[in-house]
Amino acid sequence: MKQIFLGGGCFWCIEAVFERVLGLVTEVGYVGNTPNPTYQSVCMGDGSIEVVRINYDEHIIKLEEILDIFFKIHDPTSLDRQGADVGVQYRSAIFFENVQDRDLILNFIQNIQIKFPQPILTQVAKLPLYTKAEEYHQHFFTKNPTQAYCLATIPPKLKKLGFN
Repeated sequence: MKQIFLGGGCFWCIEAVFERVLGLVTEVGYVGNTPNPTYQSVCMGDGSIEVVRINYDEHIIKLEEILDIFFKIHDPTSLDRQGADVGVQYRSAIFFENVQDRDLILNFIQNIQIKFPQPILTQVAKLPLYTKAEEYHQHFFTKNPTQAYCLATIPPKLKKLGFN
């Protein structure tokens, strides 16, 4: 299994999409330089980014396919915000573990830039510290399908990709 870490706004929204993709195992957490951040410290601006850790079998799904989905479900041209969610924790970011993935990611972004009217601002960096988020955040939409924020933001992302 390989893994990639994606930040594109609220981690509930990103995870809700990727947990429906065959061959992926998801977990939400925080990436940054703060050891053991909490949801409260992240919201207070400790510099951490909400991410989804995606474990995948590249014999079932390729990293390019994961990136294609990722760039369809968030705005990579917006710095430190997605919709009404504003702050560094909502930054568009991809964290990798090896040089081969970095090169693939950078090439992918270069190739899709033409699809966006503004420059892609997605941060691409080697994975610093990763901390799993609190248990109540894991698979939040699956466990809380009628939560108001989720109902307003997640169904359009799912519909865009043909999920119910």
